[in-house]
Amino acid sequence: MPNQLSIPFKKTYVIQLRQAVRQYILSNYTDTHPDAFKWDISRWETLRKDGAGGIVHVDRVNNTLECIGLEIPYAPAFNPTALPVTLSNLAYERAAVLFNLAALYSQLAASEDRSNPHGLKQAIISYQNAAGTLKYLASSAVPQLQASVTHDDMPLELTQSYVNSLEFLMLSQAQECVWQRAVMDNYKNGLIAKLARKVSSFYSLSLSVAKEASPSIRYLFPSPWFSHLETKQFHFEAAAQYRKSVDDLEASRYGHEIARLTQAEATAKKGYDIARRGGVTPVVLQDIKSLLDNVQKSFARAERDNDLIYHQEVPPIPALPPIQEVSMVQSVVSPGLSDPKGMIGNDAVIFGELLGWGARVAIDIYRDRRQNWLKDEVVDRAQHLDDTATQTLESLNLPAALEALERPIGLPPSLLRKAEEVRLEDGPSRVEASTEDVRKLAKRDMELLNEAMDILDQEAEEDEALRTEHPVDRPPSHDANGELIGKAERYRHILEQAGESDALVRHKWDEWEKNIVELAWDEAELEASVPSSAMSLSQRSSGGPTATQTHSRALRALLESLDDIMRGRAEYVRRATGLADADDIKPRILKAAAAVERWVEVQPSMFEDVLDEELAKFEKFRTAIEEGEQQQEVLLESIKERNALFLQSRKEDSTVKEREHALQSLDLAYHKYKEITRNLDEGIKFYNDFAGVLTQFRDTCKDWVNMRRHEAHSLTRSMESMSLATPTSPGTSSVSTGPVPQRDWQLEQPAHAVLNLPPPDSNEWQEMDLPPAPATPRLVGPRPGKKKR
Repeated sequence: MPNQLSIPFKKTYVIQLRQAVRQYILSNYTDTHPDAFKWDISRWETLRKDGAGGIVHVDRVNNTLECIGLEIPYAPAFNPTALPVTLSNLAYERAAVLFNLAALYSQLAASEDRSNPHGLKQAIISYQNAAGTLKYLASSAVPQLQASVTHDDMPLELTQSYVNSLEFLMLSQAQECVWQRAVMDNYKNGLIAKLARKVSSFYSLSLSVAKEASPSIRYLFPSPWFSHLETKQFHFEAAAQYRKSVDDLEASRYGHEIARLTQAEATAKKGYDIARRGGVTPVVLQDIKSLLDNVQKSFARAERDNDLIYHQEVPPIPALPPIQEVSMVQSVVSPGLSDPKGMIGNDAVIFGELLGWGARVAIDIYRDRRQNWLKDEVVDRAQHLDDTATQTLESLNLPAALEALERPIGLPPSLLRKAEEVRLEDGPSRVEASTEDVRKLAKRDMELLNEAMDILDQEAEEDEALRTEHPVDRPPSHDANGELIGKAERYRHILEQAGESDALVRHKWDEWEKNIVELAWDEAELEASVPSSAMSLSQRSSGGPTATQTHSRALRALLESLDDIMRGRAEYVRRATGLADADDIKPRILKAAAAVERWVEVQPSMFEDVLDEELAKFEKFRTAIEEGEQQQEVLLESIKERNALFLQSRKEDSTVKEREHALQSLDLAYHKYKEITRNLDEGIKFYNDFAGVLTQFRDTCKDWVNMRRHEAHSLTRSMESMSLATPTSPGTSSVSTGPVPQRDWQLEQPAHAVLNLPPPDSNEWQEMDLPPAPATPRLVGPRPGKKKR
């Protein structure tokens, strides 16, 4: 039986790869068909099947499929029959494969015959490879896994503390083999002591890392594991002192020899006590027992010789020179891990032709940046400038004031075009229909949310009923569903805010409905509804242009220039969005990714220069918008100044003012119509999008409730399977003939008590006070109802 430990494999199971990979490729690579990767899928299935059978392969799968969504199961290493830890993450698969590779190296080392130099050499190599694999796991695979899962989902067997403890254990056993070879080859006792001291130090490191880990990982190891490490630590600390005592004897330092033997005896006794109580293997127990016996014999001999012959003073133990540690081992990373290209080449990489994860993320980042940049710097900025110009003109009553003056008979062409647009769209009916659609969609979204809450309510009632009938050791519903309830409250708050916005839009429609309906009239009706200023203008002199006419012409020219700026700005927005729609950065990313070494992990940050260069081609649109903004500011100031002169020159004319007011109201009604329809379209899109979120939330609630029901069903079945044995009376056999059903003492009370009653035909019944009838049994605890969610 070996006196060293080996790491067992993490057991895994065969999973269905083919369908998951095909679906992933179809969803994420629209220009690639899964049939192009038949060999890759088949090869991966073969490797995975071999891995489930205990064969460990070098990691050949391209990290392109990092988030494939495949459920990867692995059981705990020291408890292969336990439920496996399952994660939808290929980083978990990679880490587990590396763990099993380290386990393989440790098992190879433990299987070597260490009674000869060749076996010791092979064991040292294998233990160092195991330590190197664990070191590579801790530095490469574990951080990647930690970054891709939540803290609660992180398997404890793949945490830094767990892996580092095993790495130090492998180094301990490799150094122990070196020490054994030195003893076998009769090296000097001083050197053997230094080697043994390092063995003890490695065992101490492995033990302390495991004990001090947070969260605790002690329960993951077998019960004798820590006893073995402590025994080995004390064994080699005592062995180091013993070998150094022999070195002191050879150098005639008899007092130092006795002091070191004293220390060796005390340390060996500690290790022997731990070994006896800790359940270590008989070989390890015998090793430290043999060492203790040798130390005690040497101590008796040294003390006798010093008392009779040498008479040297024995120094106190703290005054002894410390034994220097000498390490002859290190963590050796296998070439297949440090340079996989040299091991398997380029052709054997599974899914090596798929666009890498980093490149795909870079493309997505570019698209998001481009969309956000265009929205902030071009589209929204242009819309803001248009709104500023429109609001300024509205505050100045333009262009309605000019149109009322220039065309007193009939309606201005701009207003006719706007009225025709509303009429062709059947504006009022469209607004009413969209308003109704928004109301129905809002009602549907609220029903989805209420349905999800009803599901949680029903589960709460079931949980309360279960707790009434049986004592249940699990969190109550109002604690367990706290996260779901929090989400529901946030969603309800969002819907309430959306409802307030809908109310504002409806109020706006109620306020402007009359004017918008007028816009939908035919031209004759609309013209008849607007007061005419022809009589007022006919009374004016026609001897030449008046000051009002002069200022109105100047205002008209300024307004036309402003229209030119706004049309040019709209054209820039159209060109920018068109360029973005036709823009495809994928060829450039592919070219840049092809220049990266195959076995270098591609990160999105590698493509920052390419992204900046591609975004630069949209810079001209921002420059054009900024130039238009400066021109618009100058024009608006000129319009304000000219409008002030125009108003000052106007004579008091009630008919003109009435006409101006009517035209201004119709013009504003058009803009309010566009604003209301835009708000309604946004509301429809919001409620449709939010319905998908609420549907997913409802399904999540259903899955959670099904899980709770399954858990409750399992608990109920477990409790029903338990029965109480019938107590035996004195003098009867204690052999049970079968299970005896027991009453639920919380739900029922005995129907009657055993009383000393007379026979049924006795006259004593008329003279006795009968006991009260038993109370009707009722449920213990409050009446079931809807629990607090």
